[in-house]
Amino acid sequence: MRLALFQPDIAQNAGTMLRLAACLGVEVDVVEPCGFAFDERRFRRAGMDYLDRVDLRRHSSWAAFVRDGWRGRLVLLTTRAEIAHTAFAFRPDDTLMVGQEGGGVPPEVHDAADARIRVPMAAGLRSLNVALAAAVVLGEALRQTDGFPKTP
Repeated sequence: MRLALFQPDIAQNAGTMLRLAACLGVEVDVVEPCGFAFDERRFRRAGMDYLDRVDLRRHSSWAAFVRDGWRGRLVLLTTRAEIAHTAFAFRPDDTLMVGQEGGGVPPEVHDAADARIRVPMAAGLRSLNVALAAAVVLGEALRQTDGFPKTP
């Protein structure tokens, strides 16, 4: 299981997702450019001291991410999806992708996804914070695939 951040634009949210990935033993891809300077100092200022515990791959662009390839299916979290994450059958080799906080992903990324899923929400509400959505969906994906870290 991997978590991919498409051109993250809020450092605190990216830091939250990197911490989530570190704690759950999930590998991360960051598709740049980011909307902030992606450096250890900035994340430490945001309280993210787990950066050295994340298995992280950075890609200079969407084209570089496509060229480098991803394992398994690319599963996009999007408010435009019809399938709820709770109705989706995850696989251990899925790459879960979240878009930018304000704009999601462009059409070419949306079209490239093997699957598009959403988190069900109460009527009239627009969306969750991207880091919260990632946590909700990643939790369900790891539950389904028995992918949570094993504790002694």
